[in-house]
Amino acid sequence: MSNLDRFLASFANLEVAWRYLPRIAEGMLVTLGLGLAVIGAGVVAGLALAVLRALRVPFTGWLIVAFADVFRALPPLVIIIVLFFAFPYIDLPMSAFVATWLSLSLVLAAFAEEVFWAGILSVPREQWSAGLSLGLTRARTLFHVVLPQAIRLTVPPLTNRVISITKGTALGSVVALHEILNVSSSASSEAGNPTPLTLGALAYLVLFIPFVWFGRRMERRFAWKR
Repeated sequence: MSNLDRFLASFANLEVAWRYLPRIAEGMLVTLGLGLAVIGAGVVAGLALAVLRALRVPFTGWLIVAFADVFRALPPLVIIIVLFFAFPYIDLPMSAFVATWLSLSLVLAAFAEEVFWAGILSVPREQWSAGLSLGLTRARTLFHVVLPQAIRLTVPPLTNRVISITKGTALGSVVALHEILNVSSSASSEAGNPTPLTLGALAYLVLFIPFVWFGRRMERRFAWKR
């Protein structure tokens, strides 16, 4: 048997692949649902925090900064472990899905808040002055004048951050979440063959390549024309 035959028998065994394909498909659905939930919660929460910070709501500025600094510094895996294993001791048990979703959403919210805040700061102060001089309140100036420009500036860095953090759904395997990595690892051990891991890698490509393409398209669409 040649080296190529050994490689194919180990990593591209069609019989093993066909046997475990349904399990990998189920894991893909879990990963997709988790990823979309993380994106929705993280981006919305980050934008809300940046808006509160820009509106200078009393006693919130330093809390938002502390939140962003803490959750940007903590590894997502540590947060998942704390939520899943420690919170039951304070009567707040979480499923593997909720613990993974919440941890990744908090991390994404922290990064998204800083990205949105940087976008707001990058809008010239004259835009604020112009809105206020027309009789708009600070809130209306933010929502109607500043924020549309800021969001346009934040699309490229935010897209990259979203893709990076969303791939962290694989960390859910640590708490036995039946996502792609957990399912493919278990199937590989059961089969005594690494072909399910190859299927898992292909599944990640199928799921995340469209995210990457969408990100590039959004970057081109929202880029400032020179």
